[in-house]
Amino acid sequence: MSSREAVAGRTAEQGDTAVAIAVVVAGSILLALRPLSDVGADTRVVLFGATYLTIGFASIAVPVGRDGPRLSPAMALGLGVAAVLVAAWAAGPSFPSPWSAAALPLSMLAAVAEEALFRRVAYARLERFGAVIAIVGSALLFGLVHVPAYGLAALPVDVGAGLLFGWQRWASGTWTVPAATHAFANAMVVLR
Repeated sequence: MSSREAVAGRTAEQGDTAVAIAVVVAGSILLALRPLSDVGADTRVVLFGATYLTIGFASIAVPVGRDGPRLSPAMALGLGVAAVLVAAWAAGPSFPSPWSAAALPLSMLAAVAEEALFRRVAYARLERFGAVIAIVGSALLFGLVHVPAYGLAALPVDVGAGLLFGWQRWASGTWTVPAATHAFANAMVVLR
C-alpha cells in the first residue's frame, strides 16, 4: 500500500467517524426531544414515525465494520427474550395505558431505529475502546435519551435493557438480534 493510499484510507475512516458521531448525536437529540412535542395525537404519530424512519435509515447508511458471532444469533436472541420475560414476570402486572392503534407499529419501528442507532452505530464507534466500553457506553446513552420521556426513576431499567441489548450485540455479532429483542419487549408493553 502506498502512502497516498494509506492517507486516503485514514481520511475516509475519519469522514465515516464524523458522520457516525453526527448521526448518533442528532438521533439522540431527536429521541430525547420526543416528549416535548406538544401536538395532537395524529400529528404525533406522523412525527414519531418520521423521526424513527429518519434515525433508522441514517443509522443503517453509516458504514460500520462487521465482527463474527461469539454465540449463535439464535441463542443470543433466545437468551435476550428469556431475560425480557423474566423481567416482566418480576415486575408484575402493569397499568393499562391509553394506546392508539398506531402504538404497536410505532413501538416496533422505535425498537429497530434505536437499535440501529445505539447497537449498530454507537456500539461500532465505541468498540475500538473494547467490548465493555461499547456495551456500557451504548447502554448509558440509550438510558439517558429515555430520561425525558420516562424520568430518572426509569433510568436503571433503561440502562439494564441497554446492557442486555449491548451484550446481545457483542455475542451475536449483529445489531439485528438486540433489535428483535427490543421489538419483543416493546410489544409486550403495548399488548400487556
